Amino acid sequence: MKKTIIINGTFVTGRTEENVLEGCMVIEGNRLTYIGKEIPEPLENYDEIIRGERKLYMPGLVNTHGHAAMTLLRGYGDDLALQVWLEEKMWPMEAKFGPAGVRSGTLLAILEMIKGGTTTFVDMYDHMNEVAQAVSVSGMRACLTRGVIGLCPEDIQEFKLKEAIAFAKDWNGAAGGRITTMMAPHAPYTCPPDYIERFVQAAHDLDLPIHTHMSETKREVEANVEQYGLRPVQHLEKLGVFTRPTLVAHGVHLTDEEIAILAKYNVGVSHNPGSNLKLASGVARVPEMLRAGIQVSLGTDGAASNNNLDMFEEMRLAALIHKGVSGDPLAVPAAEAFRMGTSMGASSIWLDDIGTLEAGMKADFIALDLDQPHLLPRTDYVSHIVYSASAHDVVDVYVDGQCIVRGRECLTLDEEKIKREFEDTFTRLTKG
Repeated sequence: MKKTIIINGTFVTGRTEENVLEGCMVIEGNRLTYIGKEIPEPLENYDEIIRGERKLYMPGLVNTHGHAAMTLLRGYGDDLALQVWLEEKMWPMEAKFGPAGVRSGTLLAILEMIKGGTTTFVDMYDHMNEVAQAVSVSGMRACLTRGVIGLCPEDIQEFKLKEAIAFAKDWNGAAGGRITTMMAPHAPYTCPPDYIERFVQAAHDLDLPIHTHMSETKREVEANVEQYGLRPVQHLEKLGVFTRPTLVAHGVHLTDEEIAILAKYNVGVSHNPGSNLKLASGVARVPEMLRAGIQVSLGTDGAASNNNLDMFEEMRLAALIHKGVSGDPLAVPAAEAFRMGTSMGASSIWLDDIGTLEAGMKADFIALDLDQPHLLPRTDYVSHIVYSASAHDVVDVYVDGQCIVRGRECLTLDEEKIKREFEDTFTRLTKG
């Protein structure tokens, strides 16, 4: 088993005690076995010695909600209301994608994410075998699910459900454990109640979590009340969704009662500040959710509604917007936003061995170039990560103990080929 040590590094561990330390970190196989101030044994005992001067090491970022293939729709339909954006721009174009389009769009998204320090991501989309294969070759970690819109005839509903079940069974635990799966009815407003109940049963049968969009817009909530007599949280509770471990995306429009229900069932919320702002969906009640004990993580959503996949930007937005709307500078401190992008993201998708740098955890970590004007002076590193850093500062990326980006160069994917094929795919979709 290969034994690597990083010496003379600065480490933001994500631990509650000794969050920042100067010292070294040891990687054996796919695990961290030591992190501390002193070198634990003679350097000749290591297979690889990495000098960490002028680098800031931190846990890899965890993006808990997205649609990777939607990089093909970046800039395609901007500055529109959500339903107009979906029904007139997104869905008609997405219908043309097919497996080849999903593969091309996903590979570009993965390239963008890993070069920007994201080591784990959640993806909800169609043609998910293509997504899983892309994750497998990239070296990333991912929690994947075949998202299903149920506004279709019963035979199509049945086909989609069977496809979602087959994908979840075939890929859960694949790629050496780097891939896990969930069941995903798209949203309460796109899936009839009885159809959602079938997903709940499938999740029970497979012992898998559930992921869904929920309460993203005020109009969506109002429509749910008009159609079913309940707001989305109570509606999903009634359908049994929360009897499974659940992660909901957005959760922008929640009442105190709904926050209490989510906390009661330990439902995680993926906060997507960039997407919510761009689509004018609103600002989620994140401080209230955190006070209630809800695991609030961060997601970029798809590149069509963001329009990048930079998780540093999401941490910064999460820290800033809640100060602005509440008038409280302590609403979401930098340290809280950092945890939302790392350890809380990991917990939200039931991965308890990533998200911090400590002995026994998986070796998923990244290094930032500290020798940058905007990261000086070297005062509060957590503050710098949240308020100053960006994806462009990432120089090295490790997942499962393997280096997949070194010196800003992706080692597992052919970047030029991916970009060239992506451009060809986009041309085919728009002009073909």
